[in-house]
Amino acid sequence: MAIVDLVMPKMGESIMEATILKWHKQPGDHVKMDETVLEIATDKVDTEVPSTTEGVVEEILYNVNDVVPVGSVIAKIKTNVEESHATSHQEQNYVVEHEATSRASSTSNLSTGSRSDKPYHQESAGQNSNNGRFYSPLVLNIAASEGVSMSELENIAGTGNEGRVTKKDILQYVSQKKTKSWRPEGRIQKEVAIIEEPSQLTSRESALTTYTGNVEIIEMDRMRKLIAEHMVRSKHTSAHVTSFSEADVTNIVMWREKIKKEFEKREGTKITFTPLFIEAIVRCIKKFPLINSSVDGDRILVKKDINIGMATALPNGNLIVPIIKNADQLNLVGLAKQVNTLADSARNGKLRADDTQGGTFTLTNVGSFGSLMGTPIINQPQVAILAVGVIKKRPVVIETPHGDSIAIRQMMYLSLSYDHRIIDGSLGATFLTSVANELENFNADRDF
Repeated sequence: MAIVDLVMPKMGESIMEATILKWHKQPGDHVKMDETVLEIATDKVDTEVPSTTEGVVEEILYNVNDVVPVGSVIAKIKTNVEESHATSHQEQNYVVEHEATSRASSTSNLSTGSRSDKPYHQESAGQNSNNGRFYSPLVLNIAASEGVSMSELENIAGTGNEGRVTKKDILQYVSQKKTKSWRPEGRIQKEVAIIEEPSQLTSRESALTTYTGNVEIIEMDRMRKLIAEHMVRSKHTSAHVTSFSEADVTNIVMWREKIKKEFEKREGTKITFTPLFIEAIVRCIKKFPLINSSVDGDRILVKKDINIGMATALPNGNLIVPIIKNADQLNLVGLAKQVNTLADSARNGKLRADDTQGGTFTLTNVGSFGSLMGTPIINQPQVAILAVGVIKKRPVVIETPHGDSIAIRQMMYLSLSYDHRIIDGSLGATFLTSVANELENFNADRDF
């Protein structure tokens, strides 16, 4: 008999912890190799964790809703193999944990740089303060990038397991600190006690949860809470500006209508407008590479890889953004297959964690729901997001060598939200106009 550790796996470059959603196995249950033991969730995607060996679950080390650092042992499995064989499993788990720790350390170093005024140094996948309190790598990463010192961390009231500071706690603290409304919890309680009598407190608290009129109260699900948090954080982080343009996409509409049956028959997948939009965006990013960047403090990181995220609506009404990696290296057929595969995986809950990581620019199609245009919120840490509206027939003025005329054309509005910290209006507008020109000058005689 031997005991094999099951560890929290790596879920992507920037993910340092995950939340346990459900245990499929309990102590005493038999588990096969690669059989699902539990479900976990990150701020990007939900996924299943399979067993790395066959045996019996000996011990479960974390409960449902616990936030667990990457590389941590989450369960122990008793196997029938000899100790020497089990050792090889332990070594594999150590490698996973060691790699996760190295990534956590390198990610922290990237976010804090080599500045001498950083609040503290993160050396491992987690850190304990002087009072023995544990802080996850994600919390430490956020604290380092926002200039939150260890002494400040120790004053934050944690809502996690055993009072641990969670991602939500540190982001709320940073947000309140920026608005200068935060005070340590102890001070708040003391001052409220002086100002208000207990009866006043009860009245005030009940007023916060009393609703007038005929209302239905719906609790946000986990993903909706994450989306809300990301949207608010993006608004607090980036100076949002939105520019608008319109494009005559008649050539694209006519070309797609002409070839869509042959395309599906030959390539085994449908051709939608999305890959055509992405193709035009990629060409323009190559002309204006600063659009494909992110901000780290006072530094601008221009991304050489062009990874396009496409906002995808889920059946439950939530939103997720799968990523087309190296979109500049794919032809139209490759883009179409990637778009359809990722969209289907998103709607069926089969996206992998890596499918939502590493985006450098995002496209959202608000027109798919009939909207003329939108003012999208930037998907952090990117600096720009493009929205395309519904394609509608409109009478427009056509300029010809023989004079102006009015014709019915397929028109579409485009809107680009960009981070004014590094993208000025001239660059944002020029990039948007360039995308519109690419769409208008589409070659209707091209092959696919």
